[in-house]
Amino acid sequence: MEAVFDYIIVGAGSAGCVLANRLSEDGRHSVCLLEAGPADHNPWIHLPIGYGKTMFHKTLNWGYYTDPDPGMLDRRIYWPRGRVLGGSSSINGLIYVRGQRQDYDHWAAQGNPGWGWDDCLPYFRKLEHNDLGPGPTRGTDGPLWASSIKARHELVEAFIEAARTHGLPRVQDFNTGEQEGVGYYQLTTRHGLRCSSAVAYLKPARRRPNLTVMTGTQASRVLFDGKRACGVQAGRPGALRTLRARREVLLAAGALQSPQLLQLSGIGPEALLKEHGIKIVHASPGVGENLQDHLQIRLMYEVTKPITTNDDLRTLAGKARLGLQWLFSRSGPLAIGINQGALFCKVMPEVVRPDIQFHFATLSADMAGGTVHPFPGCTYSVCQLRPASRGHVRIRSTDPFEAPSMQPYYLSADLDRRTAVAAVRYARRLASTDPLAPLMKREVRPGADAQSDDEILHFCREYGATIFHPSGTAKMGPDNDTMAVVDSRLRVRGVSGLRVVDCSIMPTLVSGNTNVPIIMVAEKVSDMIREDARQTA
Repeated sequence: MEAVFDYIIVGAGSAGCVLANRLSEDGRHSVCLLEAGPADHNPWIHLPIGYGKTMFHKTLNWGYYTDPDPGMLDRRIYWPRGRVLGGSSSINGLIYVRGQRQDYDHWAAQGNPGWGWDDCLPYFRKLEHNDLGPGPTRGTDGPLWASSIKARHELVEAFIEAARTHGLPRVQDFNTGEQEGVGYYQLTTRHGLRCSSAVAYLKPARRRPNLTVMTGTQASRVLFDGKRACGVQAGRPGALRTLRARREVLLAAGALQSPQLLQLSGIGPEALLKEHGIKIVHASPGVGENLQDHLQIRLMYEVTKPITTNDDLRTLAGKARLGLQWLFSRSGPLAIGINQGALFCKVMPEVVRPDIQFHFATLSADMAGGTVHPFPGCTYSVCQLRPASRGHVRIRSTDPFEAPSMQPYYLSADLDRRTAVAAVRYARRLASTDPLAPLMKREVRPGADAQSDDEILHFCREYGATIFHPSGTAKMGPDNDTMAVVDSRLRVRGVSGLRVVDCSIMPTLVSGNTNVPIIMVAEKVSDMIREDARQTA
């Protein structure tokens, strides 16, 4: 038997949980939310420091790898993505950042009316519960919490003061549209626990009779009646079923799997579809192209004093102390996660707004989420906010359960190479500035041997990694942009009844972490979908 719903949402991540909540809240429409992974019952999801436990989890994480990247010494880069209710918002680093005003004004200027900063700000305010209190750009009544880090850490304070020496102001709120400065991040936590989109949006909606949530159910393709999306095929290998949509199918599977689904369903580059024998529903050359990501370069230092999270995590007594601190006061490293110190600055002479973001962590490990080093350590993670390099996502076969080809082409643009070198040099200047310098015992990586531009660039190629923000593979754009996959209402061009609502639609990456921006996008598009439904009722 076929199940029929008004709306089918593919992917219960940052955007999908928002859509499920908003489209079901008035009780008028039936909504089905599909998630390939399980429910979010694993306790490591909800404990902020559990980020390290979910980074390589075989069930909760897709555990993707890119193709060998020529810009990264032909390395295959590990790309973790959430495979659980809440998606990547259930396994990410919890950073609460919107981006810069100019990011959204640029979207609008590219021919996407309604997506400027002033258009998006009401939705940013609507979604958030900010513990800084009300303000012109802040919200306090939304479901997603923005919690400040209350405790002050000696190492982070030294980092902040060193940056102030270099002319950066201390900032309390990085989400006003203007970012330049240094301070502590706000986090998507509530009372010491992770506030994922599943917690913030899906949990309050689960008892609604018009909302059906299917876990362990992966969409394999979108079904069409002519040019109209009418449902999806979904399930597990060997056990697929048909789900029908009266109104719309909404792809919220992320910037890797939404374009994969479009291509498998006959929407994509004509040559690619013909290569795999897929019937073309609509030739759309931009599907899977325009892939952008933030490349993080992680400098690690040994610290002169045993004041880091490394020290706490290396002994049973330290772990017990952290556990008791969290248990009795919902505070300490277990309630914060990995990164505390935030810095947005300009490193290239030609830029007029911050082009680099720091995630400063009071721990160090060979890779994000890995085992901490056996010495007091800290990490200066730097990333270029608006990379010029572009890659792609393309199906390898017609098997929906095979991961697509992912090629980011990191550092393929000259601007990105020059910015990476400048960012490393800036991080080193900070590390050698009082009051931070006396706390830095030695530079573990890249180390003293990397001094010339070529040597620093080689370090970036050898150790650079994703900071988990792939975007842009089904970009939003105007009619005259042949590479635009969706319009300004996120409707897939060339067909009807189908939208994409995830980081795929970003024409250009936002200047910062992507979780909060895509929740805003889902809030905004939910209103568009409901408005369209009223007009066609």
